[in-house]
Amino acid sequence: QVHLVESGGGSVQAGGSLRLSCVASGGMVSGSVMAWYRQQAPGKQRDLVALIRDDGSTNYTDSVKDRFTISRDNAKNTVYLQMNSLIPEDSGIYYCNRVLFKLAWGQGTQVTVSP
Repeated sequence: QVHLVESGGGSVQAGGSLRLSCVASGGMVSGSVMAWYRQQAPGKQRDLVALIRDDGSTNYTDSVKDRFTISRDNAKNTVYLQMNSLIPEDSGIYYCNRVLFKLAWGQGTQVTVSP
């Protein structure tokens, strides 16, 4: 069974940076389109923030373009999200998962950006 474990969140001031990591224990990253999702409040849906295909091509939601960078290391079964120029609206719990045939969600990692 594959477990997704996110880490790297924290509390930062606006303008700061964070680097999130997501390790898929048991593999299942290679060959999959992987994404980072954000849940901005309890009970709200998880919104896709960025995705990366196996060939390295990426897509971002408009609000994070030019500030966030998603990357992957298939050998380490790990997906990263480099977040720069953070704004308070980026706050939330960040999760990673496959875009298709989703795995069980991990616990996520909390990001809090203060003004």
